[in-house]
Amino acid sequence: MACMRRALWIIPLAASALGQLRDPRDIRAGRAIPTESYADQPYIVKTDDGAWLMCVTTGAGREGDPGQHIVTMRSTDQGRTWSKPVDVEPPSLPEASWAVMLKTPPDRIYIFYIHNTGNMRKVIADDPPYKGGYGTRVDSLGYFVFKYSDDHGQTWSAKRYTIPVREFEIDRRNAYGGKVRFFWNVGRPFAHNGSGYVPLHKVGGFGEGFFTSTEGVLLRSANLLAERDPEKIAWETLPDGDLGIRTPPGGGPIAEEHSFSVLSDGSFFTVFRTIDGHPAFSYSRNGGRTWDAAQYMRYADGRLIKHPRAANFAWRCQNGKYLYWFHNHGGRFILEHPQRRTMAYEDRNPVWLAGGEEADSPEGRIIRWSQPEIALYDDDPMVRMSYPDLIEDQGKYFLTETQKEIARVHEIDPVLLAGLWNQSTNKTAAAHGLLLDLPFRGQTMPDSGDAPGLPMLVRRRPGGHGTEDLRGGFSIDLWVQFRSLRAGQVILDNRTPDGRGFALRTSPGGTVEILLNDGRTDNAWESQPGLLEAGQLHHIAVIVDGGPRIMTFVIDGKLCDGGDHRQFGWGRFSPNLRSANGGRLLRIGEGFDGEVRRLRIYGRYLRTSEAIANFRAGPTP
Repeated sequence: MACMRRALWIIPLAASALGQLRDPRDIRAGRAIPTESYADQPYIVKTDDGAWLMCVTTGAGREGDPGQHIVTMRSTDQGRTWSKPVDVEPPSLPEASWAVMLKTPPDRIYIFYIHNTGNMRKVIADDPPYKGGYGTRVDSLGYFVFKYSDDHGQTWSAKRYTIPVREFEIDRRNAYGGKVRFFWNVGRPFAHNGSGYVPLHKVGGFGEGFFTSTEGVLLRSANLLAERDPEKIAWETLPDGDLGIRTPPGGGPIAEEHSFSVLSDGSFFTVFRTIDGHPAFSYSRNGGRTWDAAQYMRYADGRLIKHPRAANFAWRCQNGKYLYWFHNHGGRFILEHPQRRTMAYEDRNPVWLAGGEEADSPEGRIIRWSQPEIALYDDDPMVRMSYPDLIEDQGKYFLTETQKEIARVHEIDPVLLAGLWNQSTNKTAAAHGLLLDLPFRGQTMPDSGDAPGLPMLVRRRPGGHGTEDLRGGFSIDLWVQFRSLRAGQVILDNRTPDGRGFALRTSPGGTVEILLNDGRTDNAWESQPGLLEAGQLHHIAVIVDGGPRIMTFVIDGKLCDGGDHRQFGWGRFSPNLRSANGGRLLRIGEGFDGEVRRLRIYGRYLRTSEAIANFRAGPTP
């Protein structure tokens, strides 16, 4: 096959054509990016003429099919419209894939990508799973190359230039003894102290889960930012030595898709995906030449962060703070799975964001991470969104993402971001959307009261047929002291005799459980063990988020992530649940061996940061 037929470029239907979307976190509310059929890594740089320049790996087929190539587009209205695509490489063979860009002074933009220059059509791979011991996907081999643009991305140099990459142990151990190299990149290039840096992920072989061993390197050029003759640009491969950036000691063979940030003291931070159930990170204090032994990522409170085998990126923002994109599940349920190389690719929906801020350590500056918020989701849990980029423009924050067929741009709510960045200090209880706040000042907690009307979650579409999703939600926020954690104690209950409404009760294992019923569908989710103790005063927030249809618990300021109890700390409820409204009476502590000290009910979902602030505010009215 000498070439591929050119595909039609498709712009998916705008959000308005899909009906009125009430939640900007729904990815269908984003601004669609025109692509062919396949769409990956929609990355953006801002040009000196004010435009957004996007590169994307695209093609007429699916990921890895022949004809995969690189294009760029420009937008002058923050992604609402895009210029006609420009081929960096044409759709004819060989493949060109996984582009990233770096803007250098005064106005040159470099684009780096993998090019199968030798048009190799198959590679040695493990049998099984590759029958006959060969694989035909060839988009992660060849040469790492670049082109450049001096007109803000409107055209690209006719010639491509090869970057020499130093051989490592992982290369020599591949099936070709290093004579053929395997690699790819998703990491954003960066500049520091007059040098340019481009990430690269080396691959040891192909087998179950596609890549069987991986590690990260940095390509450094001391003269990239100043040298105008591309033939004279010099490169070195970091770190020093024969090994790349790998998983923590005792970790698995997968350390890939490294994302780099430069801290205020010049330290380098990288975070990358593994198949160990947690993302890993490392710091370099000498410009990438050596790296600390990698560790698994933790929140500021010391708990391990969960994440599958998916892109997880960290960005330093213009305000000096950080944002971290990940998927908030995993742990030992991935680590111990017999097919963890493959199953760890699943469940990239929803997307969670954590906020980061720098702190001092004996070794230098480090990043402390907040607990996360749901930032983006799709109604279909099987949709997998990934490979994002962050753009700051005119005081606004935007994310790009792709689910491999449609790529989009999303403006992120600044209130959500402010909550993440102020999470460690905010002690003000949320007031917006408050429906009930008991006891009244100067009184004791009643044993019952009028049940507030909770928002409808779905309803029949007005004037027509079918379902209108209202993207609503509600939250229950209470301070409670247990005398015992015996299962089956009802703490709150507004259910009717036929079961409609909600209840909060103790459940086996020393946990609490929320029950939701509209007379047609029954839903339940419980917190994780080990967080509640008899005799102690606890703060419990139950968040029912009707956007992604997810229930979460925040207990004593900690978002439940399932711990070692289960892979997911958050649970989905039925998209057909109409509401959790029950009877007119809300029973408080009926048959409960304990005391409810404070009760708030909100007619909206609380953000994680708000639930944590409510905990910090304390129980006193």
